[in-house]
Amino acid sequence: MIILKSQTELNKMAGACHIVGEILDGLKAYVTDGISTADIAEYVDQFLKKRGAVAAFKGYRGFPASVCVSVNDRVIHGIPSKTEKIKNGDIVSVDLGAVLDGFYGDAAITIAVGEVGEQARRLLDVTEQSLQIGISKAVIGNRIGDISAAIQQHVEANGFSVVRAFVGHGVGRSLHEDPAVPNYGRPGQGPRLKDGMTLAIEPMVNAGGSDVKILEDDWTTITADGSLSAHFEHTIAVTKKGPKILTK
Repeated sequence: MIILKSQTELNKMAGACHIVGEILDGLKAYVTDGISTADIAEYVDQFLKKRGAVAAFKGYRGFPASVCVSVNDRVIHGIPSKTEKIKNGDIVSVDLGAVLDGFYGDAAITIAVGEVGEQARRLLDVTEQSLQIGISKAVIGNRIGDISAAIQQHVEANGFSVVRAFVGHGVGRSLHEDPAVPNYGRPGQGPRLKDGMTLAIEPMVNAGGSDVKILEDDWTTITADGSLSAHFEHTIAVTKKGPKILTK
């Protein structure tokens, strides 16, 4: 069931989303050569505590941390570790959620550390562009497939592939709500977009093939062919004035 939010509910939800956006913005400068992926989790924990919010991911279906940190060929759900060090040339995807006043915010970015290769830079640019293109289709009267198809078209036109094993989703009083928001599909298909829908749109894009595999920890997902992967995500609201990004 798709849950439409009132303006009062959207205002509350914006609080959680703003915190997520603040954290990700701060991490752009914090994620540097030599820190561990566990340091990133500590940064997130301290920020959430200062803002009086709760980590959405910690304990969710048993996930052990407040944030997913996925480096290079890791697509999503990387578990932070004190022994894993970030180095120049890495691309680091950080995915996190916050809960405040009963509402969730969810977003992700991929950060280039120092000087990265040309393919990595293009991958980040195209993935972030595909997110913005997808968001632009989140208007009343369109369908979920219009978002999905726009993302897929941009990614594949640039020689990359979209991950199909994982998709975006509705979000609100729960971290995952209906509808599913795939990053591939056909225009004009799927649920029609209505005022008050809130969606986490999140293209996950591989430099190589679209196939992925999950490691023995049952969380960390990597590209099957060892290629680089990038992930960008915003929580948005469908409104009469057009799509509104809540996690800026």
